[in-house]
Amino acid sequence: CSDSDGVNMYGLDGEELWYADFNKKEGVVALPPFADQISFPGYYEQAVVVQGICKANLAVDIKAYKNPPET
Repeated sequence: CSDSDGVNMYGLDGEELWYADFNKKEGVVALPPFADQISFPGYYEQAVVVQGICKANLAVDIKAYKNPPET
């Protein structure tokens, strides 16, 4: 994540299966129409929580590492 945006994606063998679209506030299955469709129940809600944790940790890290004392 970053302080301006974030990404949450699940993939297999380098192929994207699902991603969280935080702008539309929904999860998107990225499989082509001919593939066996699978569902990802609860993944978007989990992505929102993980994104919040990441941004909180990022804020702490930015504050902690800004102008660290020289050794």
